[in-house]
Amino acid sequence: MSNVPSDLKYTKSHEWLRTLSDGTVEVGITDHAQHALGDLVFVEVPEVGRKLSAGEPFAVVESVKAASDVYAPLSGEVTASNAALAAEPEAINSDAYGKGWLMRVRPAGGGAGPALLTAAEYEKLIAEEGG
Repeated sequence: MSNVPSDLKYTKSHEWLRTLSDGTVEVGITDHAQHALGDLVFVEVPEVGRKLSAGEPFAVVESVKAASDVYAPLSGEVTASNAALAAEPEAINSDAYGKGWLMRVRPAGGGAGPALLTAAEYEKLIAEEGG
């Protein structure tokens, strides 16, 4: 069973969100997603200052099996990118919810994106997908 921390929110496209104390939101891909992709060999993160719309691709993760877009779970401006992933993409495999974060974004007013899932709802989703 995948690791699904109860303090995070999730998307149907397998991103996780953590609201930080300064109001920004940290985003990454879930443990389930990294497991499905396999060993990551390349990660492209967005530039700081980039304006995102909910649902648009903002990053690319590539494994020995496949390349996959990562989608913005909310609209806003990128305030930080995890540049360390360029040299260490496998950090997502080993620590998806810690060192494997992809970006931090300052949400735009009214920038709600796709409906976010609780940990229980996300666990149900991945069970239904056969994961």
